[in-house]
Amino acid sequence: MNVLAILPLAIHGWEWIIIALVVLLLFGGKKIPELMRGLGKGVKSFKQGMKEVEEDINEIKKDIKSDPEE
Repeated sequence: MNVLAILPLAIHGWEWIIIALVVLLLFGGKKIPELMRGLGKGVKSFKQGMKEVEEDINEIKKDIKSDPEE
């Protein structure tokens, strides 16, 4: 089994606090809001892309159902 696949399951409570402190030390207080803003934009873009794909799939399904060859 891939260790990276179960890694998020192995991190609990105080370990997240240590990770947050390391990130704070590495990037500093001023850089973190920029990182979070970029992450938020990335998530928003991903969700928009998934919505567009869903709409395309639904449109194709609609076209298939209305196909006169059937």
